[in-house]
Amino acid sequence: MSTPTGPASGLPVRMPRPRQSGRHRRPEPVVAPEGAPALVLAVPGAPGPAVRSLADEVISIARSELPGLHARIGYLDATEADAAEYPTLDAVLAHTEAERAARVEQARAAGREAADPQGPSAVVVPLLAGPDSALIRRVRQAITDSRATAELTDVLGPHPLLAEGLHVRLSEAGLARADRARLFTVATAADGIILATVGGEEAVQAAGITGMLLAARLAVPVMAAALDQEGAIAAMAAQLRGSGSAQLAVAPYLIGPEVGDGLLDAAAKEAECPVAEALGAYPAIGKLVLSQYAAALGITPQPQGSPVH
Repeated sequence: MSTPTGPASGLPVRMPRPRQSGRHRRPEPVVAPEGAPALVLAVPGAPGPAVRSLADEVISIARSELPGLHARIGYLDATEADAAEYPTLDAVLAHTEAERAARVEQARAAGREAADPQGPSAVVVPLLAGPDSALIRRVRQAITDSRATAELTDVLGPHPLLAEGLHVRLSEAGLARADRARLFTVATAADGIILATVGGEEAVQAAGITGMLLAARLAVPVMAAALDQEGAIAAMAAQLRGSGSAQLAVAPYLIGPEVGDGLLDAAAKEAECPVAEALGAYPAIGKLVLSQYAAALGITPQPQGSPVH
């Protein structure tokens, strides 16, 4: 039993570790600046328990990388009836604006200046791997409707970490070698990958950049095609087979909520090949969300546990 001054006799006492010196020292952890705007994750798609769990996990990863981060989740397709469980994006932004106004007023009442009262109340990060002009327009409209002084970042890709995530999802489905260096073989490994995205031609072009990175990892052809363009997946499957690929696989260049139910399964049937899981809450997604937020603020979070070289 512990006493008011510490643990009872006989129990180990956790002592703080001395700070290392030299080139391999552990850096002081970077924390969110005081009064920094909120990170608001803009989540597309119909809200539900699975989508909320995914968004919560993404935010948890971001918070682990930047202690003190004030983060909230706004659902682009939530309705007023859902508001208690799934707050709409414009409602969340209006709340962050009210929070900032309250902080400024409290600072003035205490006789001090608030930190950057002219800065944004929120930095909005779309939970999208690639560009989708229709969804981005809706995010911008939510910012306008909320009357918040919010800054909107770019989407998360293209990025090498997304290629890594796609590789992992394919290997989890038994559709790719998990580690080429160890020559781990998979009998069902695909020799041609269709990178499925949504958002039209702009999204296909952006996915193609990540696709080149994935192709370098797998040493197989990777071609991007749009799920929301009729016949595009089947046409790409025919092109890959025509160029010599016999075992195809669909790799969703998607986080998950932005694609309609059944669309991936329909694409797999159309291409007559298996499909991997969407990226979901792969750890890199949370890190990329934070990276977009940090870039907007001009800060550089130090990955937890990383030594300074």
